[in-house]
Amino acid sequence: MARPTSRVSRVLMTGPLAPFAGAYREELQLRGYTPLSAESKLRQAARFSRWLEVDGLTVAEVSEARVDEFFEWQRVNWRHRQSWSRPGLRCLLDVLRSLGMVATEKPVGVCSATDVLLARFEHYLVAERGLATGTVALYSAGARRFVEGLPRDRRIADLVASDVTGAVVREAESVSVSATQNFVNGVRAFLRFCFIEGLVESDLSRAALLVRGRSSSSLPMGISSTDARALLRSCDRRRSLGCRDYAIIITLLRLGLRRSELAGLRLDDIDWRAGELEIRGKGSRVDRLPLPADVGEAIASYLRRGRPRSSRREVFLRSKAPYEPIASGTVASTVRRACRRAGIAEVGSHRLRHTAACEMVKANVPLVRIGQVLRHRSLQSTARYARVDVERLRLLAAPWPTGGTQR
Repeated sequence: MARPTSRVSRVLMTGPLAPFAGAYREELQLRGYTPLSAESKLRQAARFSRWLEVDGLTVAEVSEARVDEFFEWQRVNWRHRQSWSRPGLRCLLDVLRSLGMVATEKPVGVCSATDVLLARFEHYLVAERGLATGTVALYSAGARRFVEGLPRDRRIADLVASDVTGAVVREAESVSVSATQNFVNGVRAFLRFCFIEGLVESDLSRAALLVRGRSSSSLPMGISSTDARALLRSCDRRRSLGCRDYAIIITLLRLGLRRSELAGLRLDDIDWRAGELEIRGKGSRVDRLPLPADVGEAIASYLRRGRPRSSRREVFLRSKAPYEPIASGTVASTVRRACRRAGIAEVGSHRLRHTAACEMVKANVPLVRIGQVLRHRSLQSTARYARVDVERLRLLAAPWPTGGTQR
């Protein structure tokens, strides 16, 4: 009896990419694409190959720019948008690079003195300060606005305090208080870097005066126990996606992880015998936390029944091919999706971190211990949770003065 032929193997590819169709098909299978998805991506690659052939282009001329041009052509000439897949063509580029047919595209080199200086500043923020990618980008943007706002004849070595304060005042006049505060933080970090590198004679970071806005007096916002149970019940643990969502949400509720910390959790970070987790947090800080039994059971269930087969060491993976690690934004969207299923007001993943802290306060856990679980650098960051215990605060309130009735 003849072996049935799959639809994937029947995709006909012509043009310069035809010799690499087999390698591309194998890579799609390795990345976990279903036969139907692989067929769609192979058909798109076949269109791409014919497009290259019509324009007289060779394999060596394939690049990200060519992919962008091809997508522009598809928008005009191809109506079936459901068959478009930029990740699919990126996968094809990876295959061609691995075979040595396409050179790895090098980033555009820095050319100006400002670009060179800011590149060194960014390296300092990552290597020496251990800041997160988003913080590095924020600080670098502030430093660039500061440098580009200086007079043309002003060198970094000639900076004085008035240059710094003047830049802060100009920024404060054009943007909000919070944006100005971010600018000041970036400028301060940049000026400290310049002093450490010997680019300026004195540390001018203090000349970037702090900007004060109206401080918020609101209490830390957690969610109720009822809503927390509703979030967990909304996850259909019979399905792989529901199994993953349940593990994510219960980990956030019980351990108060930041979304980037949860997205970066690796299989090697779990010590099953000791019942501990190793968390990589802000500033390259590494902490070990106890692994609660219900969290461990949820993660183990996801690893056994919900996690796609993959060589990746990250715990939580995408539910659809390619099975890559989830992004921190996926953690937030998972919580919001669970809120909609549960029929409660949508909250962000950070509210579950507040919830974990508020529950510990209600259980009379000392603030020092709460700070250790939340991995705060300063006890002041933890102290605001002391305001959550409203009933205990009422005992400290002075009685309302009573006197004679007014007539």
